[in-house]
Amino acid sequence: MAVFITFSRLPTAAMAVYPFIFIKRKAYKNDLVLVNHEKIHHRQQLELLIIPFYVIYFLNYIYNLVRFQSHHQAYMNIIFEKEAYAQEKDLYYLNNRKTFASFKRLKS
Repeated sequence: MAVFITFSRLPTAAMAVYPFIFIKRKAYKNDLVLVNHEKIHHRQQLELLIIPFYVIYFLNYIYNLVRFQSHHQAYMNIIFEKEAYAQEKDLYYLNNRKTFASFKRLKS
């Protein structure tokens, strides 16, 4: 179960830091696609025991930043973001998600 915290100065609409989902506006907790995206990140964080998730996330971002020379491209190509964006509209995805599903996106 996610714990929502509204933080108006958040630089993005939402951010998952297990067990919290920080949201920029209170109404965002009713956005099923946004919440599903963040819950996918929660699952990713749990399966990697939280801290390693952030290490891999950061290293993947840095690698992508060097590769693409663009913050947006670097962010969109983080393996965890690729999975979350690809599956965010499938509200049943987490019911059938395979463990370490993010890592199948390493080659794409």
